[in-house]
Amino acid sequence: MSIFTKIIEGEIPCYKVAEDDNYIAFLDINPNAKGHTLVVPKKEENKLFDLSKEDYLSLMDFSYRVAKALEKAVSCKRVCTSVIGLEVPHVHVHLVPTNAMEDIQFTKKVKLTNDEFVALAASISSEFE
Repeated sequence: MSIFTKIIEGEIPCYKVAEDDNYIAFLDINPNAKGHTLVVPKKEENKLFDLSKEDYLSLMDFSYRVAKALEKAVSCKRVCTSVIGLEVPHVHVHLVPTNAMEDIQFTKKVKLTNDEFVALAASISSEFE
């Protein structure tokens, strides 16, 4: 069972920004930039392209909706995406508010307090359609 499955099942808390029957989006607790969000299918699958075409397209649609909310809630030049998946064997899309190339290189991290995470998650969630 992946750490993301434990989050989905409520065993581990998260700063949730959006959820439906098939997907959940929550703030990365070790973010590259303020608002760095992970979009995760609730069905545990190791590799992106092991998803069915329907599930892949549905994941991208959900990610799109989260990214649009993120753009409204966090000031940035663009929201970049990355799907790497080596650190957790459960498909996940990184949505990273980006103002410079360093924001998407996974080397620079920002620190947020619990209160900042809570407020940010609420702000993004309020923009989710």
